[in-house]
Amino acid sequence: MSNVLTANIYSLILSNRERGKKMLALLIDPDKFDSTEVIDVANDCGVDIFLVGGSLITKGNMEECISYIKAKSTIPILLFPGSIVQVNERADAILLLSLISGRNADMLIGNHVQAAPLLKESKLEIIPTGYMLIDGGRQTTVSYISNTLPIPADKPEIAVCTAIAGEMLGLKMIYLEAGSGAINPVPVQMIKKVRKAIDIPLFVGGGITDEKKAAEACEAGADIIVIGTAAEKDANVIKAISKQIHQKSK
Repeated sequence: MSNVLTANIYSLILSNRERGKKMLALLIDPDKFDSTEVIDVANDCGVDIFLVGGSLITKGNMEECISYIKAKSTIPILLFPGSIVQVNERADAILLLSLISGRNADMLIGNHVQAAPLLKESKLEIIPTGYMLIDGGRQTTVSYISNTLPIPADKPEIAVCTAIAGEMLGLKMIYLEAGSGAINPVPVQMIKKVRKAIDIPLFVGGGITDEKKAAEACEAGADIIVIGTAAEKDANVIKAISKQIHQKSK
């Protein structure tokens, strides 16, 4: 039996948004996943979602990574795919990312066409998501691999119009991304203006390296904070940011 577009995980995200409950997503790059510590910490401190994937995976084993997490945790696993080869049915859901900030046809629809038959027959919950790259102060892997220019950090009006267009096209969530290892996170004013302009859930990630930046993004209107690089460097960052985010819930 084929899947439906919105099911358990998306319903949970919507419910939390309606209740004002902020969520924390921990991004796992299979290439860099070589420790059980982050999974143990995530279980202990209330991480809400695992995102698994990356812009470029050269040696990581997606299925092995997902299987390990499944064996150690009941936290939902969402695929965060950089390409069709990262689709794996062992996950619970997939963020079907359309790079709406760029003009690369493959990232807008081309890869989706190739993946469609596989996704149609899978048991994955599919969550169509508008993915928007924001300039974080340096070129990131995702901007290089996708061959797209990020939205300038001082041009929130472009981000607002792009997010509105994504919502009007029927996308279920918007993801503002400064990029892995970004120097600067998505600007607070940009988050505020995008949040005010749309009614669907808002992810914010890239450059969030401590609890202060996480709190600022939450206060600006992010529903889900994504951390990755900071947690790879120090798993204790997960604890601090998780505590801060969940304190921001109503």
